[in-house]
Amino acid sequence: RSLVKHYGKVAALDGLSLSVPRGSIYGFIGRNGAGKTTAIRVLAGLARPGSGEARVLGLDPGHDRVALLARTGFVIEKTLLPSLTGNELVRFNRGFFPGWSDALAAQYAAALEVPMDRKFRRLSQGNRTKLCLLLALAQGAELLILDEPTLGLDPVITDQLLRILVEDVAASGRTILMSSHHLSEVEKIADWVGIIDRGRLLLEAQLDDIRSGYARLRVSGRDLPRQDPAIVTVTETEGVTEYVLRSGAGEFAAALRRQGAVVLDVSPMNLSEIFLELVGKEKPDAVEVLA
Repeated sequence: RSLVKHYGKVAALDGLSLSVPRGSIYGFIGRNGAGKTTAIRVLAGLARPGSGEARVLGLDPGHDRVALLARTGFVIEKTLLPSLTGNELVRFNRGFFPGWSDALAAQYAAALEVPMDRKFRRLSQGNRTKLCLLLALAQGAELLILDEPTLGLDPVITDQLLRILVEDVAASGRTILMSSHHLSEVEKIADWVGIIDRGRLLLEAQLDDIRSGYARLRVSGRDLPRQDPAIVTVTETEGVTEYVLRSGAGEFAAALRRQGAVVLDVSPMNLSEIFLELVGKEKPDAVEVLA
């Protein structure tokens, strides 16, 4: 709630508020430098906000970090003890987590193709990411917080990981907060989405509501409206006006027709298109939350 965090004169978080429903897969998306990693570091207790508050599973990350780590799987830094192999890291980690499963560790080592006999420092970036994911998944945590979890992964392993998150984690009622700038991956598995830019939340909603609400209209006519609560952007090219609307496309199109305009087409928008419209053109103080 209202998180503010500065690094020098740079506002990494500028009044950020978001809410992740229990049992959801929440896609936390934004450009590089938008504030995603800083927000996650605050949730993990690795950074303190200048103001505002954070609660994870009802706990304060700044004061209840040990209790929080016992119930939450974090994949943030992707850095582990460099001289230990994957098998040694499994043995090292199992004693810290009450829900730890050696069977799951072995299952995910095979599924993600992790070379468990190699020292961490000798692993590629992709294999380091996979080993960090394996250790988080084997904890049996009720909440997974993943920062760019597919970084360095090839398409086959990325697909396998997304299947695991949906079929093994979310299907058991656990919660996932996944930050990413790979919108297609988020769109595959998320049921909630939060879009962050310049440390502020531009949009938070169920993904189905976003996709059913946003639409693009191309219209020909004169004296067309430029101001309406539903309008995100308006552009005009060679006599054709294009609207991006956040809701009510059918009613808006009908009203334009009554004014004598010709509606050339009405088309739905995918998450990537919506993201580009909001991040590229939204005013800094415009925040929308859809129930």
